[in-house]
Amino acid sequence: MGKIKFYQNTSESLRLGLLLALAGGYLDAFTFIGRGGVFANAQTGNIVLLGIYAAQGRWMQAILVVPPIVAFVLGVVVAESLKNFASKGVIRDWAQGVLLLEILVLIVVGFIPSSVPDLYVTVTISFIASVQVSSFRKLIDEPYSSTMCTGNLRSASKALFEAVTKHDRTAARRSGRFFAIILAFLCGAVLGGVLTVRFSERSVWAAVIILLVSFGMLFAGGRRKIPLTE
Repeated sequence: MGKIKFYQNTSESLRLGLLLALAGGYLDAFTFIGRGGVFANAQTGNIVLLGIYAAQGRWMQAILVVPPIVAFVLGVVVAESLKNFASKGVIRDWAQGVLLLEILVLIVVGFIPSSVPDLYVTVTISFIASVQVSSFRKLIDEPYSSTMCTGNLRSASKALFEAVTKHDRTAARRSGRFFAIILAFLCGAVLGGVLTVRFSERSVWAAVIILLVSFGMLFAGGRRKIPLTE
C-alpha cells in the first residue's frame, strides 16, 4: 500500500509565508524610520496609548491614535468581504485579490511625498497590514501571523519545548518553520531600515516587489494543493 500524502494550499505554504513575513517586517521598518517612529502593523500599542491619553485627559493625542485602529478594523472587513466574494464566484481567487490590493495601494503610497503628514501613510499601512494578516492566517497546519511576531515566537518556543522534552520530530519541524518566519520578518526589517534611509518614501516599492513575487507564486500555483513536504 502506497504512502498517504497530505496536501496544502499554496496560500498556506512556508514559501509564501516567508515572503509575506519579509514584507511585513519591511513595512514596519518603513513606517518607523520614514513615517514618524510608528509601528503600523499591530495595534496593541495604539490601544494602550489611547487608554493612557484618555486617562491623562490628552484628548487630541488620543484622537490621533484612533485612525490606525479604525483602518485596521476596516482591513479585516475588506479581507472577509473578498473571501465572501470569492465564495460566490464574484472574484476568482481571494488570496490573489488581497495581494493585488496590497500592491496597488503600496504603489500609490510610494508617490506620497514626505511633506504629507505621516498619519495618512501610517493609517494606510495599518489597513494593508490588517488585510494581509486577516487573509493569510495559516502556515501549513498552524495559525501564524505575517505582520507581527509575538504569536509566532510563542508557537516556535512551545514547539521547541515539545521537541526537546518529548523528542518529537514533528514539533521540531514546526518550531523550525516558525523561527524561519520570525527570521524572515527580521530580515525584512533590516532591509526596510537600510532602504528607507536611502530612498525615503520610494523605498516602499521594495515591498511591492516582494508582494509581486508572492502574487506570481499564487498565480502560478492557483489554489491547487501541493504536497505537504515543507
